Amino acid sequence: MATEIKSPVFPESVADGTIATWHKQPGEAVSRDEVICDIETDKVVLEVVAPADGTIASIIKGEGDTVLSNEVIAQFEEGAVSGAAQTEAVQSEAKVEQAVVQTEAGAAPVVERAQVADQAPAVRKALTESGIPAADVAGTGRGGRITKEDVANHQTKPAAPAAAPLSVAVGERVEKRVPMTRLRKRVAERLLAATQETAMLTTFNEVNMKPIMEMRAQYKDAFEKRHGARLGFMSFFVKAATEALKRYPAVNASIDGDDIVYHGYYDIGVAVSSERGLVVPVLRDTDRMNYAEVENGIRDFAYKARDGKLGIEDMTGGTFTITNGGTFGSLLSTPILNTPQTAILGMHKIQERPMAVNGQVEILPMMYLALSYDHRLIDGKEAVGFLVTIKELLEEPAKLILDL
Repeated sequence: MATEIKSPVFPESVADGTIATWHKQPGEAVSRDEVICDIETDKVVLEVVAPADGTIASIIKGEGDTVLSNEVIAQFEEGAVSGAAQTEAVQSEAKVEQAVVQTEAGAAPVVERAQVADQAPAVRKALTESGIPAADVAGTGRGGRITKEDVANHQTKPAAPAAAPLSVAVGERVEKRVPMTRLRKRVAERLLAATQETAMLTTFNEVNMKPIMEMRAQYKDAFEKRHGARLGFMSFFVKAATEALKRYPAVNASIDGDDIVYHGYYDIGVAVSSERGLVVPVLRDTDRMNYAEVENGIRDFAYKARDGKLGIEDMTGGTFTITNGGTFGSLLSTPILNTPQTAILGMHKIQERPMAVNGQVEILPMMYLALSYDHRLIDGKEAVGFLVTIKELLEEPAKLILDL
């Protein structure tokens, strides 16, 4: 019986999406809940799964087509697998077995496992964009097929030292043109709007990280044993920022037209870099979270971002944002506002520097902090006070823990 496959119901903040990849083609067999299509929106990639066992009868919206919420994108035939699909599957499995048998027997294999069957469109796209030969990727899918995760994991491996660079003819000037993803375009639009539509100003300070580093070194093993979470620096910054936001409500507010919206809660976004671009998942009610919950939340977001599993609900809202350029070695930067928020805190690389302490020169692990803020709402006095509060709480973490 033929049924319609529709795009998901998009949230109000998402107008439409684009068909990114069809993992299955007409006539191909699919299992219930198997991912058959990816739809890319301005914020996340949504997966469309098969409603039951069966085959794709026809595709109505092809890759690159724009789709609306709950729009029909394909026809699905529930039940028996088509004869052509069965034949293709049997032939593919036979080739796999032939390759395995010959390899185990010591003979040169006729074909590698990863190249036995034609790869899914998403995998072909990933291989093409990465420039990685299929033969170099170890397939973990059924019958040795390559999955998108296999390609991503291969990219994270260090290059073999003996690998020779591709030869390029002398004088040849190579260019590669690829379209922007919807997420990249949306990020570009938001960043440009933030610079044009806000009175953005940045103030700087520096923090001595030695107290936190010593505390972390002393308690990190016990913390991980007790809570099952690694104790990092980000939880200290999230908790310090939360306390500072309580003292300076304007930094936790937003502008809506001619109104100022003061938020009575603290939802802090943590900027995370992913293959698709910069995303900002949000930790909810950070004033109610302990350090372990913050660390676990950030870790889960990082895994989701890596695997493309972040949902719209993970990135909706947020009253303040923290971004850590120090992860990539940045010593100083001016972060751009994540509108409609009115402030963003930039962390940076910890760098040992000679500092004057009580008339003596000491070598201390220092970090520059940057607070970009919307001067339409936040005055310089408030911005500087907010940043100094974070500095003081981090340099005396006992005050942070004891709520002093």
